[in-house]
Amino acid sequence: MSARPAAGGGRWVSIPPSRLSRWLDNFAARHGGPPSEENALDRVIFTAPDGALAECHIPFGPLRQTADTLAAALVAHVSRDRRVAVLLVRLGGHAAGVFEGDRLIASKVGSRLVHGRSAAGGWSQHRFARRREKQADEAMGAAADVAARVLLPHLEKGLDGFVVGGDKKAIDEMRSDRRLAPLFALETGPFLTVPDPRLAVLEKTPEEFRAVRIRIVDPIQV
Repeated sequence: MSARPAAGGGRWVSIPPSRLSRWLDNFAARHGGPPSEENALDRVIFTAPDGALAECHIPFGPLRQTADTLAAALVAHVSRDRRVAVLLVRLGGHAAGVFEGDRLIASKVGSRLVHGRSAAGGWSQHRFARRREKQADEAMGAAADVAARVLLPHLEKGLDGFVVGGDKKAIDEMRSDRRLAPLFALETGPFLTVPDPRLAVLEKTPEEFRAVRIRIVDPIQV
């Protein structure tokens, strides 16, 4: 578990569903006992007796309190095996998949050649730029076709969310494809910053989109 500085103070950690209950128990033990709880729509805020704060951002929220405590409700919420579509796109590569919980039940991964930028000048550079633009358009078209073929059939079966990642500019180009509008209507965070979209990369995405992002603020020392 690695921590990252958080804007406004504190630090971020990401906790997978299988470890969340133990993490909350340890937070209470470290900071003086059971914390107070607040349901703030997209997050649950736990404030410990010593002033420490754990701000848990809820994946696939909002959270409905279905247990005696918000902590128990949060653990039950994130542990549910949801059906989620994932689309990863970078220039020249794409991956589309559907998960039930951590299990990948449908997928397609592909790539298209897109040459890098040329340092040459004159007419040669213009020809190269046109060819590269054509290759890029074909690559984006192929990614959209795969997304439509693999992901759209699962809309009828019911999707709990749509997660995207790769390159933000490439994903923004996907938004202009009208076929994919019903998917983008279900879009939920986080945006997945991933390397080239290969099958191994796609298979690991539940570790990120199912995790609970927690902003931890330590108590003020006096």
